[in-house]
Amino acid sequence: MAMGSLSDSDDDFNPEINTTPLVDVMLVLLIIFIITIPVMNHAVKIDLPRASNQPDEVKPESVNLSIDAQGKVFWNEEEIDSNQLSLRIAAAAQKQPQPELHLRAERTTQYEKVAQVMAAAQSGGLSKIGFVTDPEKK
Repeated sequence: MAMGSLSDSDDDFNPEINTTPLVDVMLVLLIIFIITIPVMNHAVKIDLPRASNQPDEVKPESVNLSIDAQGKVFWNEEEIDSNQLSLRIAAAAQKQPQPELHLRAERTTQYEKVAQVMAAAQSGGLSKIGFVTDPEKK
């Protein structure tokens, strides 16, 4: 029996849409979503540890070591000789945290003097040596 048709032939075109399978599929999907949504929202409650964000690191001091064009050495703007330089480097190497050595030299300073100061710092135990330069002014 064809719905909406007055003839008994099966070859006639039926323009009506059968919505029964569509309703069945929608009901099945609705039931699946009703069951699975509470499972997806389930969360495990745990007590996480708290962390502080304050650094415990002490910033090391820096030592300004300058060499002028004549080869004179200045420790934090105080002129010293090679014996005092060795003693101060050894004392600075014993500090914790170890200070950084900022080495400044004039443009006309002989490289030999700079190399001697670097060798004294390395043999004295200072491991952090930085070169400080001034950019060329135009």
